[in-house]
Amino acid sequence: MKIAFFEIRPGEQELLEEGLRGHSLKFFEDPLNETNIQDVLDFDVISTHSKSKVTSAVIEKLNNLKLVATRTTGFDHIDLQKCKEKNIVVCNVPAYGEITVAEYAFALILNVSRKIYQGVYNIKEKNNFDTNSLEGFDLNEKTLGVIGTGRIGQHVINLTRGFNMKVIAFDAFPRPELQEKLNFKYVSLEQLLSTSDVITLHVPYLPSTHHLINSANINKIKKGAILVNTSRGGVIETKTLVDALENKILSAAGLDVFEEEYEIANNQNTEAVTLVKKLISMENCIVTPHNAFNSIEARTRIEQTTIENINNFLKDSLTNIVS
Repeated sequence: MKIAFFEIRPGEQELLEEGLRGHSLKFFEDPLNETNIQDVLDFDVISTHSKSKVTSAVIEKLNNLKLVATRTTGFDHIDLQKCKEKNIVVCNVPAYGEITVAEYAFALILNVSRKIYQGVYNIKEKNNFDTNSLEGFDLNEKTLGVIGTGRIGQHVINLTRGFNMKVIAFDAFPRPELQEKLNFKYVSLEQLLSTSDVITLHVPYLPSTHHLINSANINKIKKGAILVNTSRGGVIETKTLVDALENKILSAAGLDVFEEEYEIANNQNTEAVTLVKKLISMENCIVTPHNAFNSIEARTRIEQTTIENINNFLKDSLTNIVS
């Protein structure tokens, strides 16, 4: 079986080689692109990360493709409909990083609420030790609004216990038993936006969550709140977020994801990219490079689950199937 891995990082290749002995493996540090696809045209399996766009055009070129094993939880970088048409199985890694991402989200919450990044930047880049512009706010007794109470959202709620925060949540499919277990309250999205001091997003990117935060509801946000997103960039409308930060509806934002990530990383020049670059340049917006998943422990779980997914596929015992 010929298997190609894209977006490989140091240390990953050895684990994958050990777990997939007997197969022909090829590894690429870069995302899947127009150049390296030529080396895998007859491969049976490809394994990608989020920067590899498995589009309809890509799938058409891979005539022997049987399995796409994404090393992510989300799969919006894969054309599932085209895979279904071509009888290509798609599997993911659904549970590798709920704690990892939750901790990162809270790191952004702390960073933004206390202006830590600005303080570091002022000292390192400006030799400026003045603290007048660095006043933040305590999390103690503040209200945290969690949008999405899946695995990651639940871990975020657990982390609030050490900060004495009140927690409210919105989910399209609420689970009442969680309220009692984790001591929070489900509310409408409108109520969450209007009463939360901190808003954090933990939803998958689906048609129903596209631009969940948008021009129609941004003005409902409690003035001066902060917004954190470690889910997918497309759940927030970029122009709306820029306007909210400029007009001080939001005091600040912490983003590990944003729209047009792939296009910006590949130096594309479009109107949408220009808008995102403006967002990135704003002083009251902290941006990191889709890094919330990136811990030693999470990466090990990713590779182990990917190995299991591929081996199980070869045994006709499918696991973690999304299409």
